[in-house]
Amino acid sequence: MNQTKLTVRVPRDLLENVKRFAAQNNTTLTDLIEAYLRRIPPQAPLDDAPIVRRLSGILPKNITVEDYREHLEEKYG
Repeated sequence: MNQTKLTVRVPRDLLENVKRFAAQNNTTLTDLIEAYLRRIPPQAPLDDAPIVRRLSGILPKNITVEDYREHLEEKYG
């Protein structure tokens, strides 16, 4: 697994408490943080959101960003 470094700021007393907890439980601070973060459910990508699914495909494929800008200019001046 590809890992990356992370800097986190927490109150010193909290850090000391967590370090003691990790030592008493034969683990590391990194392992504790990783275990906690893995409990957060994976977030669905935006392209799978109901509103995106409902709106996908309603515009012709040949519409460009410039076309949209022109539309806004005509509509709002």
